[in-house]
Amino acid sequence: MDYVIAPPACPSVAVEGTAARFPVRRIFCVGRNYADHAREMGNDPDREPPFFFNKPADALVASGATVAYPTMTADFHYEAELVVALAGGGAGISPEAAPGLIFGHAAGNDLTRRDLQAEAKQLRRPWDMAKGFDASAVLGAIRPGPLADGAIRCTVNGTRRQAARLSDMIWPVPDIIAHLSRLVVLAPGDLIMTGTPAGVGALVTGDRCVVEIDGLAPATVTVG
Repeated sequence: MDYVIAPPACPSVAVEGTAARFPVRRIFCVGRNYADHAREMGNDPDREPPFFFNKPADALVASGATVAYPTMTADFHYEAELVVALAGGGAGISPEAAPGLIFGHAAGNDLTRRDLQAEAKQLRRPWDMAKGFDASAVLGAIRPGPLADGAIRCTVNGTRRQAARLSDMIWPVPDIIAHLSRLVVLAPGDLIMTGTPAGVGALVTGDRCVVEIDGLAPATVTVG
């Protein structure tokens, strides 16, 4: 097939223990999926069903990279998250069937221009430029297979900023997949960032931020 311009490269993520890579189709993100984080952002976690936003696939950054402090913000935040990689898809998926669609899991960092997000909330506008900017999705290598409950942590320059357990999620992974599949048709290659616990905060130039989840490779990024 002839294209009028060169087709873009397919974004991908390293797969732990192999030279193969996981091709990424879309990145979905869950908002406010830990009660303590919902409260620190001024929301009531007991009243709100899950909601989603997107990052472009080419916002991916491999663990160990250095990213530039982004433009148009003075409040650049980290958010430690579990990321789920799908090898299957469909619509109207049940929570019971959802685990069978998962290829593996990774540690991730949902980098956020918090001041732009606050402005968008105030004006009732989309979050796209607060969440979906260049180099805003840091991922460690994907580990294939299931993942047991474990701790999720975030450190900045060696100081712990976030700490919780995956079981603290308001909506566990099977419920997230099921709910999202009622909104869109999920497909192999989709990633789902599953929300962050309390303790989000600002990064400045020179900071080294590390997201760790028990059983997974870390997601590390330095602000250049």
